[in-house]
Amino acid sequence: MAISHPAQLSKEEDRVPRGPVTATLNFYAPSPDGAAPFNHVDTPPAGLSVRNFSDSPQQVQITDIRGSESDFTLDGDAFQVLSSVPTSPSVDFTSEDSITTHYYPEITSLLLSAIPGSTNVLIFDHTIRRTSPSSPRNPVQRVHIDQTPYSAAQRVKRHITSSSADRILSGVRYRIVNVWRPLNKTPVESFPLAFASSSSLDDKDIIPVEHRYASGYLGQTAAIQHNPDQKWYYLSGMTGDERLLLECFDSEALMDGSGVQGGRVAHTAFADPRSRPDAEGRESIEVRALVFGP
Repeated sequence: MAISHPAQLSKEEDRVPRGPVTATLNFYAPSPDGAAPFNHVDTPPAGLSVRNFSDSPQQVQITDIRGSESDFTLDGDAFQVLSSVPTSPSVDFTSEDSITTHYYPEITSLLLSAIPGSTNVLIFDHTIRRTSPSSPRNPVQRVHIDQTPYSAAQRVKRHITSSSADRILSGVRYRIVNVWRPLNKTPVESFPLAFASSSSLDDKDIIPVEHRYASGYLGQTAAIQHNPDQKWYYLSGMTGDERLLLECFDSEALMDGSGVQGGRVAHTAFADPRSRPDAEGRESIEVRALVFGP
């Protein structure tokens, strides 16, 4: 058995950026012609750009929640941290089959135990991101929300039979929750994830973006305009036994008096200016799920 020396552990811990930081986040800048924003998920048709909007980089104060993770909840902030979560050694994160066969059941059990009253979980996809020029998916450095109320309802219709979908949309509570975790063997040093408390996000700053697929399917994500009232956070040095729940939609948030504060979390990867130039690139997986009940 290999023995880790305290000096080695201390050196590894010292290189992880900690505490509050001011960093650049890329917010929404509209098209000069005022056209409704769109984004092509696949190669766009000839003559069209990938997207018709651009970025507005802003310097933002981001608070480190390390040590105060339990202060934040899905109902209050639309994000939540779970610690000491085991992963089966059977999961091979380089194999799509292994992820769906072995990791998806772990995520289902995790969500059912972490979200009170939840009765059913339907995982509909996942994405692995690596900070490498050769990776097909890099960390996204643009402030966004993965779903809008429109696209959340479309997800239900797309993945649930018609009769059940109608029943759910007419009154059953449903959410879309991403389960995010790093895949690095050591604590994350570069391109951590920043997330804004849903309670600090003004509806007028959420801009629906039409998400166009080559198949003809139209979805929506949301871009975010900068507002100094937004409260931004990150979790320094995330490790492989921690999970970040990112709630992209909660139907309960549409109900007056529910107590749910918005139910949609804006998030983005960001370049931490304190990261070492040779810091290990961040690797992560996010699993997206519909969560039903109570």
